[in-house]
Amino acid sequence: MRRNKQEPELKIISHRGASGHRPEHTLGSYELGARVGGDFMEVDLVATADGALVARHEPEIGGTTDVADHPEFADRRTTRTVDGRDHTGWFAHDFTLDELKTLRATERIPDVRPANAAHDGVYEIPTLQEIIDLARRMSAELGRRIGIYPETKHPAYHSGLGLDLEPPLLAALLDNGLAGPEPELPVFLQSFEGESLRKLADVRLPRVLLMGTEEHWRPLLTPEGLAGVAEYAEAIGPNKDLVIPRDENGELGEATALVADAHEAGLLVHPWTFRSENRFLPADLRSGGGAGDFGGFAAEYGAFFEAGVDGVFTDHSRHAFLAREIYLEGE
Repeated sequence: MRRNKQEPELKIISHRGASGHRPEHTLGSYELGARVGGDFMEVDLVATADGALVARHEPEIGGTTDVADHPEFADRRTTRTVDGRDHTGWFAHDFTLDELKTLRATERIPDVRPANAAHDGVYEIPTLQEIIDLARRMSAELGRRIGIYPETKHPAYHSGLGLDLEPPLLAALLDNGLAGPEPELPVFLQSFEGESLRKLADVRLPRVLLMGTEEHWRPLLTPEGLAGVAEYAEAIGPNKDLVIPRDENGELGEATALVADAHEAGLLVHPWTFRSENRFLPADLRSGGGAGDFGGFAAEYGAFFEAGVDGVFTDHSRHAFLAREIYLEGE
């Protein structure tokens, strides 16, 4: 059956925006992701010292901003333990929002994405409110609703600092008419921590439990485990290797039962993260170029679409959009 192309069931989630083409978590990246076919702006949320929610992949911001070039912040460099791992650098929660706004975003992996590095210094660190405003503006301009897909990033860690992420996120959703069963824009709420998702229940929006490949996730990947997840979430966001693993040669293997088991439990499946460069593709889909050159990304999307996923996190929204068009035309 042909799907609704205005708001298709098979979602393209612009991972940190169009982060394959612009520095991640910037308004430029989010806007481009929407323009080239993305359905959602995926946002990792961390807190500032004064409790504002901003978009960064991690609390440590040294790898994605020019903070090291600001001598006035040299004494903020420190080592902190985040979820059991030591990280040295500069942390968003040691800065006020006004201080963070003096910084500019930089490309996180310039060796793979040198073209992105040409945009270093152009974009500020955006707030959640600025991203919501952009989603609303792009929805009006493009004539289709562009949703937001916020993640509470290391929520227990932030809670230990007295900077709970859930209350300001809930307040922003309510203030912007994005709560309840019929929000102005589509919204999914995501976290690796189930307790954080439970704290977000009151806004009655679909919640997504993110899952990695580490051993401690294994009990939740069974039918019984997924049934338990369905008590507080409406979807899972697994590492894509949990859906279609790679074999001993690094090539794309056979699909597991995860999608079918999740659907049986009433859960949608949105795997992460699809990237078009050779460095990230299965060995059998890489081109003859360098690590940053594109390979056979369409075949990878096609395999996951055939496996029955309900959406994909992607750094290359246009590639996912085109692969979805090919797939839907073949249905």
